[in-house]
Amino acid sequence: MEQKKKPAYLALYESLRQEILSGARPYGSRLPSRRSLSRDRGVSPVTADHCFELLCEEGYAEARPKSGYFVIYRESDSFSPSTRSPIPHAAPAAGISLQDFFPFPALARVMRRVLADYGESILVKPPNNGCAELREALCRYLARNRGIRVEPDQIVIGSGAEYLYGLVVEMLGNSRIYGIESPSYEKIERVYRSKGVQCDYLPLGQDGIQSDALAATHASVLHITPFRSFPSLVTASASKRGEYLRWVSRPDRFIVEDDYASEFSLLRKVEETVFAAAPMQNVIYMNTFSLTVSPSFRVGYMVLPRRLVSVFGLKVGFYSCSVPAFEQYVLAELLDSGDFERHINRIRRRERKQA
Repeated sequence: MEQKKKPAYLALYESLRQEILSGARPYGSRLPSRRSLSRDRGVSPVTADHCFELLCEEGYAEARPKSGYFVIYRESDSFSPSTRSPIPHAAPAAGISLQDFFPFPALARVMRRVLADYGESILVKPPNNGCAELREALCRYLARNRGIRVEPDQIVIGSGAEYLYGLVVEMLGNSRIYGIESPSYEKIERVYRSKGVQCDYLPLGQDGIQSDALAATHASVLHITPFRSFPSLVTASASKRGEYLRWVSRPDRFIVEDDYASEFSLLRKVEETVFAAAPMQNVIYMNTFSLTVSPSFRVGYMVLPRRLVSVFGLKVGFYSCSVPAFEQYVLAELLDSGDFERHINRIRRRERKQA
């Protein structure tokens, strides 16, 4: 299938972001004006405006009244206490309610379609890492929406995040120290401790784990929720995400990136994942459908870096998949039909109006 041409504002954003990351546009430097950027890059002023909005939303730049746009990303933020004010983000969606669940009539239609199309094959035991249909649909969805480009054999389906946390420990080992955000979702700690893991509590600052705590930890596995940590609702800035990447640059370290609630970001473009930016291939990405479809859909997925696929198969690949085939086929249909993304966009539009 022929890929759609990338929007001009997104191509311009990626170009400027790369110049910032490479140091060509250092911290504190002024970005081109709207008019000069439009002229030099051959784009419309509206395209330039959208580009600047994205750079500001993701923490690479900030607008200063009557002065223009300035770079606020700096690599030297690594392992030094952060004093910068938090990057302003639109308020996250309030508590999840019935109106946030996937619309029942549409879900019922998809279920009926799956029953008609798959018939008795829904009774067949799925492969240990999940049905191929769902893993392939997730590959396409993640490439479209999260910048994650992987193969189906890198994806593992399981019955929720807690179940997948346990698989991570069995894969990486419980003799390691696991660094977790403080405060964090209580079940993260409870699952790790139930597996005999020693946890190191790393206090959160305004934009993620405090730099001095990250520098001092003896952990070799770091569990982060960079989009929206719970219950603090702290979002990691672009600089902090870069700091996490530098922390994990040693080959004996790993990050578990829990992308909890990222689909409900009110930004025009959801922040890049740490997984997609990790050159060392030692980040494990996780997400679930509990918030986006329904809490009764106890379905989560884990994306393994290529280097861990064989390790997973050797150590925990013998476990049977804990999610029924029927639910996996339903989710695959929701992703491939576009119903899932339309549902997410509907909620995001509603929340933007209320923000």
